[in-house]
Amino acid sequence: MKESVLKAFWRDTYQSRSPIPFIISVQVLIFVLIHLFELLGDLNVLQFSLGGFINTHLTLPLSPARFIEQPWTIISYSFVYQGLFQILFDCLWLYWIGNTFLNFLNTRQFLFLYISAVLLGGLIYPVLGLVPVFQTSTPLSFHGASFALGSIVAAIATLVPKSEIRLLLFGNVTLKNLAIVFIALSAIFIGMVNKAGAVTFLFTSFWGLFFIRALQQGNDFSLFFQIRKRSKLKVVHSKGIKSAYTYRHQSDLPNQEEVDEILDKISISGYDSLTSQEKEVLFKASNDER
Repeated sequence: MKESVLKAFWRDTYQSRSPIPFIISVQVLIFVLIHLFELLGDLNVLQFSLGGFINTHLTLPLSPARFIEQPWTIISYSFVYQGLFQILFDCLWLYWIGNTFLNFLNTRQFLFLYISAVLLGGLIYPVLGLVPVFQTSTPLSFHGASFALGSIVAAIATLVPKSEIRLLLFGNVTLKNLAIVFIALSAIFIGMVNKAGAVTFLFTSFWGLFFIRALQQGNDFSLFFQIRKRSKLKVVHSKGIKSAYTYRHQSDLPNQEEVDEILDKISISGYDSLTSQEKEVLFKASNDER
């Protein structure tokens, strides 16, 4: 029996190991709910303004005092969008650049960088509220996943700067140049309405660069997320006899030193410089970590 389009979409999108579809789905769901409740309010069906509630309680406040009263905003702000073009732009970039990131690194590293950038931005932004130059007469807040997106873009551009992608109007563009333009324009547009937000965006973008530099030096911060489960199987000691499968499986798995050397080669010469064997090693390492 032929598989339905809906089932195929569900399988390919949500049954994969990528966290990106789930992040985007939550953002879109909250966006739809906000505007649905706003529409019902305009029609006098509801007397409750969900948009006003979210602006007050779920976005990241610039005021440190308000942030202390609403500590959950350190996470919640990254899922809140109100403008159609903003959510469309961010979701497309997250899907595109996020999947490029996952082509080279694993899900654990993506989640660590994404979440840590959200938390870092959630801490830096209210702290900047203490600096007089960023203080405003009216309450200011920040929403959206721009901080995390900036870190992902900077990270993949640092990892494979010479890798090229083809843009419709501009032809082949290296990830390094694309990241520079993206980060610069994003900081400018954010800074036009929120100076503290622009500075925080630059900080979190630098965090993405630092994460990859540390990874290339053999320091994988994402190992903090690695949960080592204690085996429930009873250990039976044999007299030095191992199956051929055990030897084959262990020899097939690349070690960290091999992976680090390949990442160094990518950072210097780009992904295209890898041999087919090196690409296979990187692919196996990525799948093993997932």
